Amino acid sequence: MAYADRNVSGSRVVAIVIVAIIVAGMGYAFVTGLAYQYIKKKAEELKTFEVEEPPPPPEEIPPPPPPPDTPVPPPPTQVVVPPAIVQSQSPAPPIQNTPIIPPAPPVNPPAPPAPPAPPAPVAPTISKAAAAKGNPASWVTPDDYPPSSQRAGEQGTTGVTFSIGPDGRIADCQVTSSSGSRLLDETTCRLVTRRGRYTPALDAAGNPVSGGRKTLRFTWRLQDQ
Repeated sequence: MAYADRNVSGSRVVAIVIVAIIVAGMGYAFVTGLAYQYIKKKAEELKTFEVEEPPPPPEEIPPPPPPPDTPVPPPPTQVVVPPAIVQSQSPAPPIQNTPIIPPAPPVNPPAPPAPPAPPAPVAPTISKAAAAKGNPASWVTPDDYPPSSQRAGEQGTTGVTFSIGPDGRIADCQVTSSSGSRLLDETTCRLVTRRGRYTPALDAAGNPVSGGRKTLRFTWRLQDQ
């Protein structure tokens, strides 16, 4: 079919070229005054010119079918590879933490009331009071004046209180009124505790008992004043 089309197209091109030449010649003859017969003759020749088309190509005959005994080869086997399985990691479901409420602490029973304080011991009945041995004024003398207090000009009266034990000794001396000098007050309690002695107090049965508390006052005065 392609070859036939090329032949037909070539013939048409040739015909068109010839017609163009003839027309150009007729125009030239008309311009130059050629004879009318010449033009008429060429026109008749043009009318009788026919373009022969080439015959169509022969039809293609399909090949004969194969005999029935001829085995038909099977089509090629196509191996189908399955797509790779991609395991996607799905996120783990959220874990809901349920708050654990601790049990209420056991209610402790109220503490039992404190036992009442034992009654204070009854002071024994003193049938004979304690008495100082000697003169208490001799327990603290000017000779006991601390030198540093003398140089500083310290002086005054110190009042003390103390307790008397069953053995007649003095204990727990405390300053009740200060002389204004801490050294003079401490010296007074120290001398009274070391030098003071009492005959012990006696209860109704004649047994020695604590003689209670006593109070004394001692005056510190410089000799030149």
